[in-house]
Amino acid sequence: MLAALLFVAATGWVPARWTNPDPHSLELLDGTPINCLLMERVTAEFVRAAEARGVAVLRVLDASANTEAAFQEIVVAKPSGIVLEGSPGVEIQGRARELAASQGWRLIEILPRAKLRLDVRSRIVATNQGLWPGIRLFEGGAAQAAPTGGPWVETNAGFLRYLRAATDAEIWMANTPPPKTIIRLQGYQRAIADAATAGARWVVALDADFDRRLHARDREALADWRRIGTYLRFYEDHAEWRNWRPAGGVALIQDEQSGALLSGGILDMIAVKHVPVRPIPRPRLSPELLRGLRLVINVDPASLSAADKEVLRGFTRAGGTLLSGPPGWKFPPPREDTVRLDEKDVARLDEIWREVNSVLGRRNFGARLFNVAGMVSDLLASPDGKQLLLHLVNYTDYPAENITVHVAGRCSNARLLEPGAPPRALSPYEIEEGVAVEIERVATAAALLLDCMP
Repeated sequence: MLAALLFVAATGWVPARWTNPDPHSLELLDGTPINCLLMERVTAEFVRAAEARGVAVLRVLDASANTEAAFQEIVVAKPSGIVLEGSPGVEIQGRARELAASQGWRLIEILPRAKLRLDVRSRIVATNQGLWPGIRLFEGGAAQAAPTGGPWVETNAGFLRYLRAATDAEIWMANTPPPKTIIRLQGYQRAIADAATAGARWVVALDADFDRRLHARDREALADWRRIGTYLRFYEDHAEWRNWRPAGGVALIQDEQSGALLSGGILDMIAVKHVPVRPIPRPRLSPELLRGLRLVINVDPASLSAADKEVLRGFTRAGGTLLSGPPGWKFPPPREDTVRLDEKDVARLDEIWREVNSVLGRRNFGARLFNVAGMVSDLLASPDGKQLLLHLVNYTDYPAENITVHVAGRCSNARLLEPGAPPRALSPYEIEEGVAVEIERVATAAALLLDCMP
């Protein structure tokens, strides 16, 4: 019965990679919301101990798996499910699917971005290809400049926001820390927030040094682990935010063939400029999704069907502005070996970006932010339209201070919510375009919640 309940609750799984098959290691989950472990080795003793705690155990199979030994282990241990990661061989895939179907186990595929299937029904869409969130640095340690003029922010947010718009499935970002690298606490907090603010979950994965120290019960490692749990808990306590809709007056029409599966494209460029922008998957384009927008950007005009073009004509006839990519310009096709646009592709985008940037100008399309270099924001609205939520993630290694937010709307109460801290009431004041809010400090991640007139 417990295994069946774990199966039903799969869409509420908070996942982490786990290396220690000792059942006593499960005590480290106390105080965290983690309830799903991805493991490369499982035992029946560990699985039963985890199930007793309401924790699901998933056995990971990848291209390096020893087929016979792995499947013998799975049959004996009876985990909650199987994970196919990367590109395991056809034999492994076939046997895993057959075994999962015969036992009623969950089968999850963690795929390269280019192989994601968003047009099929799946409870979980997962990839292990992701950028490690932070600021891109030169070899000497200085921050690189982005085409937008600010520090080059390494983020998966644009890609994940597209997935959120294109599928109703749960989304897992299962990237791991860079090899042979020790990650500071703030790096893990950024990885959690980078995914969570886009409506996804990061599959917690520790660098080798942190993992070793944690399972050895090192005092500093335990303290950092508790802080990681606090960040996870913050976004799980506000899980309803995943169902809030993108707000603001700008949209970008994309699909998998026009850069949506890559990081560092137009969507990320606009987001880094702190202009609220919503991705619209081209197959889902409709008059309803364009309602209330002021500017729509279509980077690949050649991909539009006759019906799509008619929808956009209706938008412009109603007074909306449409920007299109240059005739004949195409994004590079998705490739399994890359997650971002390379420098040549970014240079090709420059023509589109200059036009987009000139139209955006200093206009307020929902929210404008000041003194936020190195941050990314995202504006959401509650289903009833009575609240606005501004996600804030700081990708630098120092706190962002003296932030000013201009919100285009009639809003009254404002609260700043941060992981591990009590809510702070702020005082909005009226300005010409709506209201302004002053935020004293954001360490890594926060959410500004405003009560507004719909």
